[in-house]
Amino acid sequence: MPLSILNDSVRETTELNFARFAGEKVLDRLRAIDAKARAEGLASLAPKSDLLIPIGMEINAEGKVTKNSYGVLDLAWQAGEHPEWPALVAAEVEQIRARILEVHGQKLRFIIWAGMGGSMEDKSAYASMGLLKGGPQFYSLDSTDPEKLKSIIDDMQKRSGEPINRLLPATLVVGMAMGMTSYEPVVNLEKLAGLYDKFKIDSTPNFIYLTLPGSILDQFAGPRGYKRVPLQLDEDNTTAGRHSAPLTRGTLYPLAFAAKDAVKVLKDWIAGAFLTEAEVADAFKLASFLHTQGEAGRDKVTLLMPKSWAPISLWTKQDVEESLGKSENIGIKIVIGEKFNGKNYRKASDPKQDRVFLVIQRRGEAHPDGDGITLLRAAKYPLAVVTFPSKGNVSRYMQFIHHVVFALGYLRKMNFVMQPSVELYKAITSEIYKEAESAGDIRETKAWKSLGGAMKQAKRWQGVVSLETPETLANAIRYSAESGKIHYGDLTFFGDTRYSEGGKLMRKALESAAQRIFRVKLKMVADVYEGPAMNHSYHEMIIGHGGCFSIVLLSEKQTRFSTAGYEPTYHMAQFLATKQALEQKGRVVRAILVKDLTPESIKALELFFSETAAMLELQ
Repeated sequence: MPLSILNDSVRETTELNFARFAGEKVLDRLRAIDAKARAEGLASLAPKSDLLIPIGMEINAEGKVTKNSYGVLDLAWQAGEHPEWPALVAAEVEQIRARILEVHGQKLRFIIWAGMGGSMEDKSAYASMGLLKGGPQFYSLDSTDPEKLKSIIDDMQKRSGEPINRLLPATLVVGMAMGMTSYEPVVNLEKLAGLYDKFKIDSTPNFIYLTLPGSILDQFAGPRGYKRVPLQLDEDNTTAGRHSAPLTRGTLYPLAFAAKDAVKVLKDWIAGAFLTEAEVADAFKLASFLHTQGEAGRDKVTLLMPKSWAPISLWTKQDVEESLGKSENIGIKIVIGEKFNGKNYRKASDPKQDRVFLVIQRRGEAHPDGDGITLLRAAKYPLAVVTFPSKGNVSRYMQFIHHVVFALGYLRKMNFVMQPSVELYKAITSEIYKEAESAGDIRETKAWKSLGGAMKQAKRWQGVVSLETPETLANAIRYSAESGKIHYGDLTFFGDTRYSEGGKLMRKALESAAQRIFRVKLKMVADVYEGPAMNHSYHEMIIGHGGCFSIVLLSEKQTRFSTAGYEPTYHMAQFLATKQALEQKGRVVRAILVKDLTPESIKALELFFSETAAMLELQ
């Protein structure tokens, strides 16, 4: 796995940072601390005795270690001592299949996996990469927008030509939440369980869940008789959701369900996550390079992936930003999904140039940005190139990135396993949701009425867009940019953009807006998200580090999935809570309401952003 670093203007500092890992025997210390935690218990650890404890473990107000979160690295070390793990997972998966067949007389045909953020992005990537072909049709249920579940059910019926009551017995529903307070999967599991009840179908063989004992998900699923599956094969709890790939049941089960020879597939996959000492050293060196570039103000890591691994980009972004985005002093933003365009970059010599480029390539595979990479090198942009073997699983890449994240946490003396900003948004969502339940309608809450007040002061632009006009939005962006308050942008639509036609159109419109407004006009990086699916990464980076101009969007016309009794209340509360959380932290945010998601409305929205871009001229 050769690593090449090019155009590093601060190479001496990079080398000094890299030398720390060997000089301070970081890996040896980490193995010793992790082994002690597992052998002697958390009470044996003194947080002040070693920096590795406060950066990779959870510590309470009394200064006691409450969770060792180094499973992200030690599961690979343990796997070498447990050759039985692939066969164990394969057997568990077959038991689930057999149970469904025994109770319902049907083979497994569909999997609906309910989770959020890091608990979902690995599986969504596997599906896009074709790793789940040949198995049950896989669906990512990563939103509380009723439209997403409705679209999934509609697709199941369309594919099979059968009604939903005939398909539910052949469907496995998986809930996954690795936080004690994660409520989103419960919302979806509750509606799905209600469908089974409605059609008088025994759901107990069809539901499994992965979570912590006593969590909100456990409190819902346990009493219904659903099977709780331990996330880790060592039966411990030492990983966060975003760290569950590539070596926990939460990431291995989908691969096993899809494989004809699950034992072989899992054996190769797990073996792929074993990094050699040289590969770990490359991960640490890459982290040293990225850290030093970040200190120099180049903290926008533009990720250029090979075509075969492009779908894993979003997982990478989630892993890095949710882990390391919490500091106002230094950030690291992973830029994905951009087509190479040198015109959108500031010159390498420009003091405002804040990009560093990370190229991932596979030996023997032509890189889609090959010509651009050559130009970047010649133009003296800081650039790192990591080359992976042509035959090898993406599990190796994932474990490599975990080591990079750990090393960055070490250099920055930053805890890379906790997510404090996410908890703020969750708490506000809960408050708004409770108020909505009490009032009987989300539109009766204080949060919604505050939007309504703004709506009354101005008519819908073109009969479609509320709360902003092209002029007001352009003025806000211009002021924020000229005052130095922002250095990147994001556009987040709260609704399904994966399965529904209207959502797909919205996604394209926002991609176009990001290009016109931020990348071309301001030469800033910009993200396009689906909320609340990516809110975990979103909140750690935007609330924690700041410097972003956020535009959050919602359709005034919301889907109600009547068959499942699914209302959009919680989903709308998440939209309102996101806006409030950002405002509480002093971040720049603007909310936009769109009349609906018809093609006509989306065209009007595109025109809205086009005019915004046209008005955006900096002084």
